[in-house]
Amino acid sequence: MRAVFDTNIFVSAFAVPRGRAEEALLKAVQGDVRLLVSKPIIHELLAVLARKFAYDKEELARIAVYLSELGEMIRPGRKISALSDEPDNRILECANAGNADMIVTGDKAMLRLGEYNGVAIVTLKKFIESF
Repeated sequence: MRAVFDTNIFVSAFAVPRGRAEEALLKAVQGDVRLLVSKPIIHELLAVLARKFAYDKEELARIAVYLSELGEMIRPGRKISALSDEPDNRILECANAGNADMIVTGDKAMLRLGEYNGVAIVTLKKFIESF
């Protein structure tokens, strides 16, 4: 299974230890899911962690390297404007370019789509229950 995690999932995984989001990330570590990431997703995550959780540059660098090595780096070539929140569109672009099976998110606007271009958009709970 190929999956893109929304930034809110990564933020929860790194900022709330031993939660469902960390469990989801461990699925990628264990090889149960192929995590797809892109530079815009990683950049948004690092900005949120720095701004809201005061992560320092060294911690942010470690996270960037960790995700780059853990996931498959996708370089979307086509811009998507399906949602009003631009960072959400970067998630759709990564999923579309990476031939993802699903997007995992807690974002209500994204979840309302249900799917995009054949890619299922599911909650963290539903993702975890699929294993």
